[in-house]
Parts: sequence; structure tokens; C-alpha cells
Amino acid sequence: MTSAYIPVALGAFGLIVAFFVYQWIKKSPVGNGPEKDIADEIHLGAMVFMASEYKRLAIFCVICIVALYASLGEGTAIAFTLGALCSGTAGYIGMYTATKANVRTAVAAKNKGAAEALNIAFFGGSIMGLTVASMGLLGIGVLYGFMGNTLHGIESIEGFAMGGSSVALFSRVGGGIFTKSADVGADLVGKVEAGIPEDDPRNPAVIADNVGDNVGDVAGMGSDIFESYCGAMIASMALAASMSMASLDVLGGNRSVLQFMPLALASTGLICSLLGILSVKLFSNKSADVALRFGTIGSAVIFIGAAYFVITSIGASVGVWYAVLVGAIGGIIVGLVTEYYTGGAPVRKIAKDGETGPATVMISGLAIGMQSVAIPVLTIAAIIFFANLSAGLYGVGMAAVGMLATVGITMAIDAYGPVADNAGGIAEMAEMGPETREITDSLDEVGNSTAAIGKGFAISAAALAALALISAYIVKVSNGDPNFVLAINDPIVLVGMFIGGIFPFLVSSITMTAVGDAAFEMIIEVRRQFKEIPGLMEGKAKPDTARCVDIATRAALRKMILPGSLAVLAPVVIGFGLGPKALGGMLGGALICCVMMALMMANAGGAWDNAKKYVEKGNYGGKGSDVHKAAVVGDTVGDPLKDTSGPAMNILINVMAIVSLVIAPLLI
Repeated sequence: MTSAYIPVALGAFGLIVAFFVYQWIKKSPVGNGPEKDIADEIHLGAMVFMASEYKRLAIFCVICIVALYASLGEGTAIAFTLGALCSGTAGYIGMYTATKANVRTAVAAKNKGAAEALNIAFFGGSIMGLTVASMGLLGIGVLYGFMGNTLHGIESIEGFAMGGSSVALFSRVGGGIFTKSADVGADLVGKVEAGIPEDDPRNPAVIADNVGDNVGDVAGMGSDIFESYCGAMIASMALAASMSMASLDVLGGNRSVLQFMPLALASTGLICSLLGILSVKLFSNKSADVALRFGTIGSAVIFIGAAYFVITSIGASVGVWYAVLVGAIGGIIVGLVTEYYTGGAPVRKIAKDGETGPATVMISGLAIGMQSVAIPVLTIAAIIFFANLSAGLYGVGMAAVGMLATVGITMAIDAYGPVADNAGGIAEMAEMGPETREITDSLDEVGNSTAAIGKGFAISAAALAALALISAYIVKVSNGDPNFVLAINDPIVLVGMFIGGIFPFLVSSITMTAVGDAAFEMIIEVRRQFKEIPGLMEGKAKPDTARCVDIATRAALRKMILPGSLAVLAPVVIGFGLGPKALGGMLGGALICCVMMALMMANAGGAWDNAKKYVEKGNYGGKGSDVHKAAVVGDTVGDPLKDTSGPAMNILINVMAIVSLVIAPLLI
């Protein structure tokens, strides 16, 4: 049990490193002109939204804690509470820092050049990555140390994943609705109707759009990755705790070692992430793309080698390492495929199709989104096949752990994007000059690629984590009921599968409608201000940005309740209403539909976004042309797909899977 405190120590160390990075960022100049006032508005808007969101989330969590305490005991209730606190804290810290780093990145770009601006933007994002990895290790490590490695203890720890997933669902959905309602409103009225540039200070929705980048793509994405990271570890621990003696002998014969293995590998991954973060600093004088790519792939390569040493030195089978290997490699493949579809030839094809209007832009983007599903899904299938071949169902969980172990650097690079994007917006609004904007635009361009890779990585990681959780659910129910089998020719299983397939479409519809309704209200408000505020279009008056932030906040908080409740309540209703077989079928149907929907929406949305940016660089007529207007329409449709509904799929399936796993003892 002494080794159980190593993850706790490393988690604490990661938080200390994050604190010192934050202190370094704070020392960077913040400017003393309009850029500081703009940054303060963004920071205040983000903090107000987070405070309002967490108040509502606290009510939901209290209800869950009471229900868990009454049905499963204090251990699960305590674990749920800790999981929710760790996830919420990680999101809050990450976003607080990102909203401090954005203006410092812009000022560094103006005064010190691209290398220093890259350092501040990246290290601003790295605090999110380090906090996610550290809080996960710290929370699970503490629970594992106190609750022991018994089957009952592991079952209680599952509550941690449920707590983290609950926070993630509301943070991701709420943040996604906020950011896209502001973005769509700003683009359609500003770019298309008024013909003014992106991030123009005259546009009332621009501040809300910049706030949204933080609440959606920093806090939301951080909680998304956190729940997959913790879910993969806990599912693997649950599988090890429930493993038969025959399976145990194949993998080394020591149950305690296999239960601790996910924590050991995640600890190793945190160290590798720190090395990757350091390497970005060393390569920052080269291009941003080279530095970030070297940090990501370098961390993964070091981790693969270190994982072999960890696994073999503590007495587990080399088959476990093979499972970790295919997971880590598979994550890289999915990321690269996503990068191609959202930044390669398909993007230029969409831009060219804009010559014949918005309709062909829409057709082309949808076709590319659908096509982009094939290779990632085949990759996920290959990971499952080879991981299972190497180490059984436990291997599938370890493949997910392998993919997510270096989450510190992966999340750092993903959170870097919104910081760079905000820096560009601040530079534009504060009129810091074309040279500054050129640097921030180059950083933002790299950030768009890293964000696309991050979304692909998040989807594949969520798929594997969910599959590991579903496998743990099946094993747990089977241990209580030897006759439990999920057979595809069993009508009740088929009923569950079809019901499961409904949820991705239903939640996507709810979130898309939420963005559309909020954007409608935002567009009306922006038009009103352009019309009624004297001198606004001439730049002689200031817009009422607080009103737009308030519209996005109210819409997000109001509309996030239904999809969140559906995800949590569906397993309970189906499990107790139709039984564990129907629930197992529901999870299978939801998993397949969620993964494919998420990939299609994320990649189509990313491709439309970058096609618009490709035109804005001067291709096919550039800004203000008919092709540009067509591309903006595509981007406007793609925004809620890639940043609201698509990401909700990852969390939807994980929430449903972890709730099912937690309530499994009550269904037997």
C-alpha cells in the first residue's frame, strides 16, 4: 500500500509546478492601455459565468450525493464528492489562468516577438494540462490509499469517476452553448451583415465570444479530458478487481499490481508530460508548429519506453505493455487523421466549392465530415482488437490509460489554442498594430490545428474509456448473475441497443437548438445596438458588451439542464425499468452512435472553420467576397457541431457508462 502514495505525491508535485508556472506568467507585462481593460472584461465575464454554473451544478451534485449515500453507502458518496470537487477545481484553475495569460501573450507579441508570445500562451495552457493530470492522480490516489484495494473499495472509488463525469457534462455542454451562441451572433451580424472584421471592437458580441473561448475550450475541454482520464483508470482498476483467477494468471498473477497499474502508468505519464512541456520551451525559438509537435510526440515516445520498464519491473505480463502501446499509437493516428481532414486538402476543397455559393459549401463539408469517420473508427477497432488479444478486457482499459497517460501535454497544447485566439482578439480590439496581429494570427493558426487534434484525441479516448467502463459493468453484473449474457439475438438487448442509439441524436438536437435559440437572441441584440447606439459603427461610441455576455450566460445555464439530466437518468430508468440486459444493450448502441456522431460533427465543423480562414488569407477573393460569405455560412453551421454537440457526445457516453457501473450492484 506504500506505493499507493506515489501518485498522491506526484499529483501534489504537478500542482506545485503549475503554481510556479502561474507565478512566472503573472510576472509578464500586462500592458497599461486598452488591452488591459479588454482583458479584465473577458476575465470578469468568464468568472461570473463559472460562478453561476457551479452554483447550479452544486445543487445537482448534492442530490446525487444524497441518492448515492442512501443506496450505495458513504464510500461511494465521498468518492463522488471528491471527483466533482477535483474536476470543478481543475476547470476553474485552468480557465482563471487562461484569462490571465491571453493579454500577456498579446503584449509579449508586441514587445518581444513570436517566441516569447508562444511561451506565455503555451504555459498558460499547460497549467490546465498539469492541473487535470495532477487532480486526477491526487484524487484517485487518495481514495485508493484510504479505501484499500478490495473489491468493495474499488466499487466505492467508481463514484469518483461519476462525480468527475457529472461536472464534465454540465461544463462542456454549458460552455459550448455559451461560446457558440456568442460566436454565431458575432459572425453573422459583424462579418456578413455589417462587413466588419472579426474581433472588431465595435461588435458588442466580441467580448462574449472571447469569454466563450475560455469557458468552452479551456474549462469545458479540461473537464471532458479529466473524466475520460479518470474513467479509464477506474474502469481498469474495476476490471482487475473482478478478474477471474485464470485471467489473473495470464497477466502476472498479482491482483494488487494490476489494480495499481493504471495509477502507476498515469504517474509515469505525468513525468513524461513535464518533460514534453519543458521541450516546448527549449524549441520555442523555432516555429510554434515544430515546438508543439515535438512536445506532444516526444512525450508519447518517452512514455511508451518508460511504460515498458514500469510494467515489467512490478511483475505484470508484457501483454499489458502491448495494450498500452497500441493505445498510445492509436491516439497519435487519430490525431493526425483529424489534422488532415481539418487542415489539409479537404479544407481547400470546401473553400473552392464556395465559388458556387453556401449550398455547395454545406454539401462538401458534410461529405468530408462523414468520410472522416472511417479511419479513426477503424483505428479504434484495431486498438480494441489488439489490446484484447494482448491482455483481454483489462487490455482495453489499459489501452485507454496508455492513450490518456500524457494528458498533461495533450491538454496543455489544446488549451494553448484559446489563449492564442484570445490574444489575437485583444490585439485587434486594442489596435496593437498589424505586426502584433500577424504574430498572434500565426499562433492562432497553429492553435486551430492543435484544437482539431485535441478533439480527435478526446473522442477516441472517450470511446476507449467508455468501452472499458461498459466492460467493467458487464463483468460486475456477470459476477452477481452467472446467467447474464448480452446476446445480439436477445430481443431485450436489441431493444436496449435501439434506445441507446436515440440519445446521441436527441442530445445533439437539444444542444444545437439551444445554440440556435441563443444565437437568435444574440443577433437581435447586436443588430439593435448597431442601429440604436449613435456613433457605434463609426467607432465613436462603445457597445454594451455586458448585455451580450448576459444573454449567452442565461442561455447556457438554462439549456444545459435537460441534456445533463438525460445522461444521468437514462441508465437508472432503463436499468430498473427493463433490467441489466437492456441497459447493457443501451450502452452498446449509445457508444457506437456517439463515437461516429462526435467524429463527423467535430471534423466537419473544423473543416468549415479552416475553409473560412483559408479564404480570409486572400484565396478565392478573400475577405468580403461572395466566396467568403459562403464560407462564413459553413463555419456558422459548423461552430455548434464542433464545439457544442460534438464534444457533448464524448461525455454523454462516459456519463451513461459510469452511472451504469455505479448502480450495477443494485440491478443484480
